[in-house]
Amino acid sequence: MNKTLTVIQILPALNSGGVERGTTEIANALVKAGHRSIVISAGGRLVEQLENEGTTHITLPIGEKRLSTLKYIWKMRKIIRDIQPDIIHLRSRLPAWIAYLAWKKLPVAHRPHIVTTVHGPYSVNKYSAIMTIGEQVIAVSNMIKNYILDNYQGINPNKIHVIHRGIDPQRYSNEYRPSDAWLTQWQQDYPQLTNQFVMTLPARITGWKGQDDFISCIHRLKSQGIKVQGLIVGETHPRKQAFLAVLKQRIKELDLENEIIFTGHRSDLQNILAVSNIVFSLAKQPEAFGRTTIEALSMGIPVIGYDHGGVAEQLDTLFPEGKVPVEDIQAVVDKVIAWQHTMPSVGTDHPFTLQIMCQKTLEIYQELANKPKI
Repeated sequence: MNKTLTVIQILPALNSGGVERGTTEIANALVKAGHRSIVISAGGRLVEQLENEGTTHITLPIGEKRLSTLKYIWKMRKIIRDIQPDIIHLRSRLPAWIAYLAWKKLPVAHRPHIVTTVHGPYSVNKYSAIMTIGEQVIAVSNMIKNYILDNYQGINPNKIHVIHRGIDPQRYSNEYRPSDAWLTQWQQDYPQLTNQFVMTLPARITGWKGQDDFISCIHRLKSQGIKVQGLIVGETHPRKQAFLAVLKQRIKELDLENEIIFTGHRSDLQNILAVSNIVFSLAKQPEAFGRTTIEALSMGIPVIGYDHGGVAEQLDTLFPEGKVPVEDIQAVVDKVIAWQHTMPSVGTDHPFTLQIMCQKTLEIYQELANKPKI
């Protein structure tokens, strides 16, 4: 029998990224199902949305990697004791350690059940092993399930559940079009994109996300007399400003300053994907899932992606012709040239939906809530 739940999700901050999106989506699903939803983080730009949708946010800076963060263990223990949640859902390593050490000192009768989500292939050590201590462990792709089983001996495979990240197919549909007002503003902001073949790489600025390979692709295309416009959409962490400078210097040296635009962080990524001819996923390390891939595909936008990780799982299911060998820049270039002549069609019926993701997650919560405390 289903009961009304109180669930606390715990993560470092609420700015942008797959962990943050997944947290807000599950929080919203809990509220819609009549449950009590609480999120603990250091805060960020998504807090307002979270609270407007009915979730309570508690600000606690538990993601800062310094010794003084340990002082929040007692505060976390008090929060758990006062709220008495049915479930705590741990989504990141340092906050998970803070919550776990707080939880461990509670009397068994006051301990909530623990769920963890492994969002990526962390470095393998005792610090990362905290993400496998959940009574139930969610893996965001088959790749992540295999990572867990390969690297953490003794874990019961039956407690690992593959729940792919999901999108709303009603929102991300091949019928979606940006508003006239947005298009007008976009054309004013970036007039050089008008009537051009637009190639978009949505990814935060960091060394393994493939911006340098994207630049190489555009350079090769230009060298062959093929005119394209490249968009690199994603924020740059303060610690990555030097890498951004390296990318911009390379663009200058290759004489691509008229062909490549950095947009920085954008809250209208759906619209940008919708006006792109091709979207790219060129991460040199396998993505745990790669949400922008399924967002683009669901809108009928072809994706070229390296053949590994969660992106390969999506392409295998929905658009296998988009796969290319990892770091094979010429293969990417060849596909762009071929698709400029004949753009492939994309099937948009897929299992990577928000409804399935939320339903499976809430089922795990309910199953645990009906079990004795440990």
